[in-house]
Amino acid sequence: QGVRPWTKPWTTGHATAEVSRPLRHNGQPYSGINVLLLWSQAIARGFASSRWMTFRQSIELGGAVRKGETGTTVVFASSFIRTETTETGTEIEQDIPFLKAYTVFNTDQIAGLDGHFDDVAPVEDPMGRIGDAGRFLANTGALIRHGGSAAYYAAQRDYIQMPCLDAFRDDAAYVAVLSHEMTHWTGAARRLDRDLSRYAKDRSERAREELIAELGSAFLCADLGIVPELEPRPD
Repeated sequence: QGVRPWTKPWTTGHATAEVSRPLRHNGQPYSGINVLLLWSQAIARGFASSRWMTFRQSIELGGAVRKGETGTTVVFASSFIRTETTETGTEIEQDIPFLKAYTVFNTDQIAGLDGHFDDVAPVEDPMGRIGDAGRFLANTGALIRHGGSAAYYAAQRDYIQMPCLDAFRDDAAYVAVLSHEMTHWTGAARRLDRDLSRYAKDRSERAREELIAELGSAFLCADLGIVPELEPRPD
């Protein structure tokens, strides 16, 4: 209808609290698709806490999932080595991937934890933490150049081009764009080795890589405490 939709922040109960990735009961952050699964469930169901745990873990910690609560499915992906012997007696090692689904509950759904997993009270303004974000991005060792009106990663020459900081609406927007380009930078052959050979020719491959970069930016901003915007961009 030509009207941008309203978006509810995912930390609905603690709107001023620190934004983070979803956390396991021991404080370890989730990664990959689990971040999106748990963020989306927190938005849809109004959870304020960023902590999640299994039914058994809640019992071990002295809590109990409230009657009628339903869990959220997350996945664990890994692999194991299996050795097979061929007809000629040669042993061949095969790396067998597997995916296991399991259910977790948000601590908002669990009684009896006695406040051990309450999210911390409001913290400093995320804008005040951009200095830490800048140090983190600089410590990656990526070559970052400034100037012009475009932001991109030049794969053949392995550098990131960014407009000057003053060209951005605010410092958080600068960090969001730089972390997007930094995620592209991770795809180089001597890093994560994503195949970017068809990026300029195949729209599907371009879309896939851009989605990777945008998710990487979202994850990094969450880890660094940066909230660049709480509404969708026109694009």
